[in-house]
Parts: sequence; C-alpha cells; structure tokens
Amino acid sequence: MFNALSEAERGAITAVVFVGTFFITLIIGRFLKRRAGVRLGLLFRLFCLILAFYAAITVYGVHASWRNHVGAAAILLSTALVVALVNRYVWDFYFEKKRQTTIPHFLREVFGGIIFLIVLLLVLSYGYHAEAQLKGLLAGSGVVAIILGFAGQNFFAGIIGGISIQINRPYKVGDWLQVGERFAEVREINWRSTRLCTNDDIYLDIPNNEMVSHQIVNLHYPTEIHAIRIRVGVEYKNPPNRVKDALARAAQSAKNVVPDPPVKVFLVEFADYAVIYEIKFYMGNHSRINETNDSVRTNVWYELKRQGITIPFPIRTLQVERKPAVSMQEEYQEARAVLRSEALFECLSDEQIESLVQQSHVSHFGRGERVIREGAEGDSMFVLLRGAAEVSISKNGASIPVATLKAPDCFGEMSLLTGEHRTATVRAQTDCQVMEIGKPVMAELLRASPDCLERLSELLAKRKMETEGLLKEAVSHGHHETKEREYRATFLRRLQTFFEL
Repeated sequence: MFNALSEAERGAITAVVFVGTFFITLIIGRFLKRRAGVRLGLLFRLFCLILAFYAAITVYGVHASWRNHVGAAAILLSTALVVALVNRYVWDFYFEKKRQTTIPHFLREVFGGIIFLIVLLLVLSYGYHAEAQLKGLLAGSGVVAIILGFAGQNFFAGIIGGISIQINRPYKVGDWLQVGERFAEVREINWRSTRLCTNDDIYLDIPNNEMVSHQIVNLHYPTEIHAIRIRVGVEYKNPPNRVKDALARAAQSAKNVVPDPPVKVFLVEFADYAVIYEIKFYMGNHSRINETNDSVRTNVWYELKRQGITIPFPIRTLQVERKPAVSMQEEYQEARAVLRSEALFECLSDEQIESLVQQSHVSHFGRGERVIREGAEGDSMFVLLRGAAEVSISKNGASIPVATLKAPDCFGEMSLLTGEHRTATVRAQTDCQVMEIGKPVMAELLRASPDCLERLSELLAKRKMETEGLLKEAVSHGHHETKEREYRATFLRRLQTFFEL
C-alpha cells in the first residue's frame, strides 16, 4: 500500500516520521532531565537525530547493508568528538582565554548544530549513493517537507535574531530594558528567545526575532546610572526659582538618588490650574524604581509643605481649608514647655518665651529626610516636638550613628548662638514635627535682655568642656575655674560678635 503512493506523498509521510520521532525523543529527554534529574547533553541530541534519521529511511523503504548503517552511525557519532575539540580549542582556548572574549553557550550550540547538519548531508550523499530510493527522497518534495517541518520560518528567524543579539550585544543578562510599555530585567538569553522579569515578578519570554525587530531601550548601557523624570504641579503664585530649589533639595536627599549627576528641575508647562515642573534625577539599578519614585514624591510633599508651596487641587474642585487652631495651640503649648525646661532659655521671661514660640516656624519632616547636614552653615536651632531622629557623624567616608533624639530634645543650638557649622547630621527616623528658632528672633530677645549673654556664655562653656572631656580632668587638677573663665570669655565675645550686640 505504501508503494502505491506517489513520490510526494511518500516524502511527506517520511518527513512527518522524521520530525515526529526527533521531537518526541527530545521531549522525553527533557522530561527526564527536569523531573528525574537525568543529565542529558550533546550525545543525547545526536542520538535523537540518528534515531529520527533511521526511522525516516525505514518508513521510506530504503534498504542497505548493515555495513552502510554502522558506518553512517559511526560517522555521526564521531561528530561529537569534532564538536568537543572545537569547543575546547576554538571557543575556550582561542576566544575566551587568549582574546578574553566570552562565547555564549547559545552560539556554541548553533555552531555544533551546523557541523552535525553538514556531516548528516555527507552521509546521505556518499553513504547511500547506490540506493535509488534514497536518491528519490533527496530529489523529491519530501526532502523540502522534512527541512520545513524540522526548522520552520519562526525557528530560523529566532536563530538569526539570537545570532544578531550575540554579535551586536545590545543587552546582557542583568540589564533592565524598556520593551514597548514594559520595563523588565534580562534573566536569560538562549537560542530561541530572551527571557525577562518585571518588577511585579511577571515572566516574559520574547522570541529573539521580535526583540531584534522592535526598538529596545537599554537602561543599563553603558552604565546602570540613568535618569528618571517626575512631574509636579504647584500654584501660580509661587516664584519659579524658589520652587525649583525646593524640588531639587527634596529629590537630591531621596533614597537611591545618586549625588552625581545632580538633580535638575525644569519648568515645562503653564497648565490650566498649575505650573508644571519636571524633576530629573539619576538612580542606579532599575529594580529599585518603585521605592525611589516613592521616596522622591514623599520628600517633595514634605519640602513643599515646609516652604508653604501648595500642590493645587484640580480646578474643578472647590477646596475650603480652615486652620486647625486647636492643633496649632497644642504644638505651641508643647514648644513652650520644652523651651521653659531647656537651660539655655532659663534667663527668659514667660513673655519672651511666648514671643519666641510665636515667631518660630514649625516644620514637618518625613521618615528618612535630613533635617540638618554635617558641615553645613547654620544660624538656627531646632526643638523636636514629635517623632524621633538619628544623629550621625562622618568618619572615613562612612556615616556613624552616635545618638537618637526624641521629643522634646533640642539640637543645633551651637550654630544658633555662635554661627558654627553643623557638627553632625540629623535625619528623621519617623515623621517629625520640628520647631526652628532662627537668628533674627534670638537676636531680638538678646537685645531686650543683655543679661542673658552671661548665662548663655556660661552654659556654652560648660557644654564645650563636657564635649571635649575636660570637665573631670580640670576638676582633678584644680584648674576648673580657670578653664571655665577662659571658655566663658571666648563665647561671650563670639555671642556679641555674632548677634552684633
């Protein structure tokens, strides 16, 4: 019955047997590898190819002596030795060791497959040249059916795309790409496709021919440092330069934002209900994009609130605000109690304390925001009304925590009273409410109460001796009064000079 079929029909059936045998055997091998842990490599693929070849020629009706079959099998199996030698001396020794060029596993497999295909064609041409049936198979449409069934257009397109990716190296494993509207990390590049994973752990398997045909944005080339842009709208009444400075400070201190290149802010649009600004900042690994954007936007909200810059509601919304008088009175009451218990302000009357509180500014700092920076200039002090903050100093390029502040602690008084640079960095551990007392307010009080200068210089001298560890030593040697007078006179002169008294 099989002999009664036409040459094209016999060729088509043979093609189906060849392709079916090859892929069924290959699937069984992959099942054993994944489920049972059986390690199958190049020799198993060669076995699949030989098995499919002999199944096809048997179905087609090729008859040859056992010597022909044994010789063909020996030649095909010896090809494994040729591929191993190429891997060792061409890829490993010449390219990777001598030229320091990494050869992907994918390219090795493609080259090995080409060698097997050449050897298979040689075996068919010379090992079975005397068999008329096989000549008919090679000459007939059945051979075309075998090739198309085994490879297929998509298969070759994927192979060509994979070779192009390996040669041009537009991306590598670990890079973050923008593919269409998606952002994803490259996890694997194989002979058929590129496998990626998004920030939401969504797995993408994109054929290499599609990767080559689409525009790919590599966020990690030439380095992983890349720019991100966020837009913010503020009310028209705010001066642009003041807004730009506030947005730049907020973004630069955000988590994962690198210091160089610095943050840039642009005014990009006059919209219906707001002036739109664009913040351009730089970050490293794109896997941290969500927490970085969150940190920038959070810092922007707090910074704009401190500066009295409002993010407007849409123009269609009627927003009616009333000042929370009760809340403000509670804050002022807390501030009065803190200042009254602080030794620096013991010389002030209740009326002066009240004036100090009313003229000072209460600010809100979000968790992780920096309140003051070590080495920065300053002419104010702070009262922590609510929350907690960490005090740290820089040493050998590292930030070392030295203390934790809690309400109602005060800090920064040395800069307020003497104009010294900040000696430590204070960063909010939780959301904090902080009252800032500036130089103009303090200068007005000191002019009204010049006797406070003596008291302040005495307290500053004592704190300096404690800080330097001199108090105990001075007492033990009987030099306490001399040292204290020296420091007291120094601070008195500095106070008078700083406040122009």
